[in-house]
Amino acid sequence: MLPTMTTFHVSQPLQKPFDAAVVIPTLCRPSLLRAAASVFQQVGVARLQVLIGIDVVQGDTSIIDAVLAARPPQHVVTVLNLGYSTSMRHGGVHLSADSGALRTILTYCANSRFVTYLDDDNWMHETHIQRLLAAIKDRDWAYTLRYFVDPDTQETIAVDRWESVGPGKGIYRDQTGGFVDPNCLMIDKLRCDAAIRFWAIPLPGDRRYLSADRAVFQMLRRFPSVGFTEAATVYYLMSTSDPDREMRVRVLRELRRRHGAAPLMSLEPLSAWGV
Repeated sequence: MLPTMTTFHVSQPLQKPFDAAVVIPTLCRPSLLRAAASVFQQVGVARLQVLIGIDVVQGDTSIIDAVLAARPPQHVVTVLNLGYSTSMRHGGVHLSADSGALRTILTYCANSRFVTYLDDDNWMHETHIQRLLAAIKDRDWAYTLRYFVDPDTQETIAVDRWESVGPGKGIYRDQTGGFVDPNCLMIDKLRCDAAIRFWAIPLPGDRRYLSADRAVFQMLRRFPSVGFTEAATVYYLMSTSDPDREMRVRVLRELRRRHGAAPLMSLEPLSAWGV
């Protein structure tokens, strides 16, 4: 059983700020190891801090030991296990059903200005953080694109070209001014401090309490200095319970009919794909 504490696993000085930090809320599902391994395999980044926050345990806590065993010596893993959930969904006090206040807490804990986010069932291409760091430069925040992954076959289906495509773009352009998936974000947490607390605050009227990511995006839209990688570097596993899944499948079939399979890891600018 995991101790209730914050645990550091290091072979690097902790006080020196890291090149970037990755925040991963988790339910201790087996997929956490794949998510963490994709961070450990990042290229072009010397030192990373991976902050793993345990919301509730719905898997086997030994997955944390497996993650720590896979850690390369140049990176640091910080595990936060409060022993309780901060989400009202599991008996806590914060409304967000998606990890409660963990993303907010871990963002502030990160010893880096540049913070990215990763769900424990998704994963990154090895150039993800390198490209985001190049895109953010002296900007407030930056984003990349994502691939849709079939939850049954684990097949990478297509580049998301209509949902998480940035401010002022996509099918949410008129409704909410666009959208960026948290897995596709990098923020300068000092410049974007006003947005950080909204990881724990869903949008008003959301009775499912799953819209904190939309609330954060609405705040980030107030910071107009934005970088874009012009590549897809996140693998997003579509949820079987997602109400938009049927629509996505329908659109993906049409996309394949018109363009064929996704341009797997070509990582060329996607303007030719209409993004």
